[in-house]
Amino acid sequence: MPAYLCIDLKSFYASVECVERGLDPMTTNLVVADPERSEKTICLAVSPSMKALGVHNRCRVFEIPKNISYIMAEPRMQKYIDYAAEIYGIYLRYISKDDIHVYSIDEAFLDVTNYLKHYHMTPKEMAVMLMDRIYEEVGVRAACGIGTNLYLAKIALDITAKHAADFIGTLDEESYRAVLWDHQPLTDFWRIGKGTADTLAQHYIFTMRDVANTDTDLLYRIFGIDAELLIDHAWGREPTTISDIKAYAPKVNSLTSGQVLMRDYTFEEARLVLKEMLDGLCLDMTEKEVAAGSVTISIGYSNSLKLPSAKGTASLDSHTSSDLVIIPAVLSVYDRIVDRDKPVRRMNVCCNNVIPDSGERQIGLFENDDIIDRNKELRKTVLKVKKKYGKNAILKGMDLEEAATARDRNRQIGGHKSGEK
Repeated sequence: MPAYLCIDLKSFYASVECVERGLDPMTTNLVVADPERSEKTICLAVSPSMKALGVHNRCRVFEIPKNISYIMAEPRMQKYIDYAAEIYGIYLRYISKDDIHVYSIDEAFLDVTNYLKHYHMTPKEMAVMLMDRIYEEVGVRAACGIGTNLYLAKIALDITAKHAADFIGTLDEESYRAVLWDHQPLTDFWRIGKGTADTLAQHYIFTMRDVANTDTDLLYRIFGIDAELLIDHAWGREPTTISDIKAYAPKVNSLTSGQVLMRDYTFEEARLVLKEMLDGLCLDMTEKEVAAGSVTISIGYSNSLKLPSAKGTASLDSHTSSDLVIIPAVLSVYDRIVDRDKPVRRMNVCCNNVIPDSGERQIGLFENDDIIDRNKELRKTVLKVKKKYGKNAILKGMDLEEAATARDRNRQIGGHKSGEK
């Protein structure tokens, strides 16, 4: 019978910060949040002891009860990545990378079906062994879901493991229906968000048992093709395997960059930030040796205005990664679609239809082939310097302007401080 593990590192960021301080994550009150931001900033993680006091993960700092004393740790994203890499190395001692799917920085699926006989272990024994290795070598505690497919392993982790004394939950299709068919709320189940749950509730569907017993034609009318996944999960079925995930190749690729500005920006200030974002994406495409066919921008106005975002696409004559081509084309769209009198707060850029850069291109009427080639070599040189000395080793004049954000963003990973200077 197939055996999957879904291992989650408990309160990962907070646990790492506790370990770094020589403190026990299970008894130390600690939150990971940027003290330089306002009290509205989101806590990236709270320690298990904080959760026991009723403080929810991803809460805002001002929501933490004033009577609770705690340590506030500044985010160090690079540190968390290093810890996650070390833990992944532990998995690799026992399991091939072909049987591991990293779901997020703190969660991974492992197909242990073909390893149990070799190690003379049951799925639970193997889970305990890996969890013990992580705690002994890294100091971070883990929880684990065990299932006969990927979905059941995830549900065992999310719903049953958290209530188990050993932080391990186990499910097969039969026990899933016996234990969780009447579980509420439906949003506890993987891939059922509030919108889906509200839609189901409108049809008096409140549990997975209700879903399983609902006429499938109705579900397909409501959810379209997505109903197939919902029906399978209601019965505890999941045909996708880790090998299927490894073999998946998307038909269309894209690269995106987005940010929420720390204050309202004027039209010109936001235009500067957009230039920085485009410059960064061009460098990213050069490093990956890919090129884009078009670029879409979405510019969100100040929250107080409650206006729809301004959206537009710059179509390129041919696939390119050149900032000499992309930046003017996109800025032209920005100038056309964005209201000059409205403050900007959110920006998103998407390079569409990204393909391998073959080097072949159609040169525009006013473009110079030699200039484009020299520009590409310059970008490659810039990348080498940044890789060796840091992302802020080379900056453009625009990056030094007061409204610029590139320098600060270069010190971040995923929008949060990397912990590196």
